[in-house]
Amino acid sequence: MFYLTEVEDYIRVEPKLFGLPTVESVEKQLKETYVEYYDKEVGKVISVIDVLEVGEGVIIPGDGAAYYRSRFKLLTWHPELQELVYGVVSEITNFGAFIDMGVMKGMIHISQTMDDYVSFSKSNTLIGKANKRSLKQGDLCLARIVAISHKGGELKIGLTMRQPGLGKLEWIKEDQIKKVKAEQKALKAEEKTVKGGKKKKK
Repeated sequence: MFYLTEVEDYIRVEPKLFGLPTVESVEKQLKETYVEYYDKEVGKVISVIDVLEVGEGVIIPGDGAAYYRSRFKLLTWHPELQELVYGVVSEITNFGAFIDMGVMKGMIHISQTMDDYVSFSKSNTLIGKANKRSLKQGDLCLARIVAISHKGGELKIGLTMRQPGLGKLEWIKEDQIKKVKAEQKALKAEEKTVKGGKKKKK
């Protein structure tokens, strides 16, 4: 889930940025500080949106940098359990697939890729035994977050595609077409039954 997060903190501005106007130096420092930043509470920082306020600077002896109490806005992404996510398969392994969600990567265990017995082929593809569906690098998918772990200070996201309406986008389209066809067939069968019943009454 994406959020606009307002943060108030002391920002350590390095001496190399001292020649710039204060707000600009704080903004540049924030962008450097929050590149690849992830925090359990805040989430993954996508971008520094705006610097709302910069207070007086404080220099701590022996440091050389200036500290400014600042208020700023961040665009963040915080993974939520049961959240639906789009992604691209970035890697296939013998135990599953890694999906690049744009902001972060998630892992989908081989047993969670589809509702079938799945095997890893020599062509670096995951293939379903009964449905013959295949999952390979570059495939676009819709998955659900089912596990979030912070063990060892590193975020790990577990995904599933076994639920209805999830999976490779091509599979979802195929399933929708099958569903529509099945509904039309059932409707025709019902109409025949109704017409047959009317004839008998006569």
